[in-house]
Amino acid sequence: METAVFEEVDPASDCDCPGCVHWRRVLPYSRTGRTGGHPAAHRAVILAAAAAASAGLGVGQAAPAVAAPVTTGRAAVPADDGPDTPQGHQAPLHGPAGAPTRPGGAVKTPATTRAEIIGRAMAWVAAKVPYSLSEYWFDGYRQDCSGYVSMAWNLPGNEWTGSLGQYGVRIAKDDLQPGDILLFHNLDNPEEGSHVVLFGGWTDSTRTYYTAYEQTRPTTRRQSTPYAYWSHSDDYLAYRYKGLEGGTAGGAPDTATPDPKPGPGKAAAPYPGAAYFGPGAHNKHVTELGRMLVGRGAGPYYTSGPGPRWSDADRRATQAFQRAQGWTGADADGLPGTRTWNLLATGTGRSLAPGAAGPAVPSSHGVPGYPGRAMFRPGAVNDHVTDLGRQLVKKGFGKYYTTGPGPRWGEADRRNVEAFQRAQGWRGGAADGHPGPETWRRLFL
Repeated sequence: METAVFEEVDPASDCDCPGCVHWRRVLPYSRTGRTGGHPAAHRAVILAAAAAASAGLGVGQAAPAVAAPVTTGRAAVPADDGPDTPQGHQAPLHGPAGAPTRPGGAVKTPATTRAEIIGRAMAWVAAKVPYSLSEYWFDGYRQDCSGYVSMAWNLPGNEWTGSLGQYGVRIAKDDLQPGDILLFHNLDNPEEGSHVVLFGGWTDSTRTYYTAYEQTRPTTRRQSTPYAYWSHSDDYLAYRYKGLEGGTAGGAPDTATPDPKPGPGKAAAPYPGAAYFGPGAHNKHVTELGRMLVGRGAGPYYTSGPGPRWSDADRRATQAFQRAQGWTGADADGLPGTRTWNLLATGTGRSLAPGAAGPAVPSSHGVPGYPGRAMFRPGAVNDHVTDLGRQLVKKGFGKYYTTGPGPRWGEADRRNVEAFQRAQGWRGGAADGHPGPETWRRLFL
């Protein structure tokens, strides 16, 4: 006889009783009151337990399990095969207790830019927002795929796959640019396969794969995805947001002549200065630079972020943008100067061509690609630790080794790396003894 499997499901969160409304307002991320559903349901479990006790259940007897109702939706689908994401309907921000929606009213499309769209999308990726059909994130948007796009497009309410199309204009595949969407709405059965993803740029020159930002189980993700999607590929339609600054019509990517001056009607954010960029930098201007670069097609250079800490991804993305302008040598060193910043801030200059990012693992100046931080965690044992140690000794930073460098990461490795980082003039978190991409690059130069 097979053992019954009990599945935990999200309790309904649309009750408008005073208690549930209060808890939704003060704890918008969690379930109502963080007690597992409506208070009445919680009391029912307590009463059931009390009844079992009064029936004379002994210590050695197993109390009957109180199972949550099991949904009858589709079985879970592997992440790479498509989402198991039934769709919600139009709803206001912050959930059912907010102002009512007006499906028949005028469509409002607040102005935004590609960089802002991708920046908002990145924020959920970094926060690993859990997928939910009924929960609302702190910014007021529902945690399903259409709520995610509503957030990225900065719409005034939570839309669904059946209504998102009215906020955009249809475009062709060849016109897709970061910030556009690929939408599939199943008219016959909206909960069967309907999905929407945010387009982040092509990952190869054949345009068969692209970077997709999407809200799906278990959390928001950003990954290379076959065009148009893993499943129902032929049914996805491309849309461009109507409120996009610079127009919504399809056409060739931005190929304007580089111009360091702001475009008509656009004031450039002032360049903060060279001191805010480069190894060891950690500030809001690095984040803003990354968001602007992503909006110009540099998304494939980032595996996470953009964030406030300067990384090799920022350097490579900046250098790619500079080279797209036709610059070489010191003008394309990967560090943003006034000209680079102004082109990004005003939306002028040439964007990156599709597929320009190349391999995801950085490799430059003949230096082997950085293997990732996971290779240098406490307890790690691998050849990269040995290679790192040998290079430290070669550079004159091996004084903390009592025996030759080996494959097991230890305190001697960390202290030698820290000494090397401090020799670069880095301080604080930039000299923590854990090798990042820039430390690795400098060691192997």
